[in-house]
Amino acid sequence: MRAKYRHTNIVAEDWRKVADFYQQVLGCNRVPPERASSGEWVERSTGVPGAEVRGIHLRLPGFGDDGPTLEIFQYNRAEKRLQTAINRPGFAHLAFEVDDVESARDEVLAAGGDCVGDLVTAEITNAGTITFVYMTDPEGNIIELQKWA
Repeated sequence: MRAKYRHTNIVAEDWRKVADFYQQVLGCNRVPPERASSGEWVERSTGVPGAEVRGIHLRLPGFGDDGPTLEIFQYNRAEKRLQTAINRPGFAHLAFEVDDVESARDEVLAAGGDCVGDLVTAEITNAGTITFVYMTDPEGNIIELQKWA
């Protein structure tokens, strides 16, 4: 099998609010059209009876017009959100390389995000020095802001 990475999906409580955050703070760009899907094929593919899905794809920064996207969807029938935890098995976070981690952290906070832990700088053997912080978007999805030196 040959594979090519295409997108990561975030299920949002308010897809527009989350999409605005990733566009304004992290430089993602909209990839039209907005999505509005329902019907038998959505129910069959998701296993959610009566599912209706709305949202958008956002091009991740730094990859050009053919790069991977962040798919932000909102379901008409959503499960309860679990408490944010960096150590929960499964996908943990999305990482973004930034020029200045401290300034980026401040932008995330101003846009409604929050800190998960402290901003740290660590020497990684045979890799270099990384400065990073784990944060959340406005709905609690974890992102990492990082810079290598």
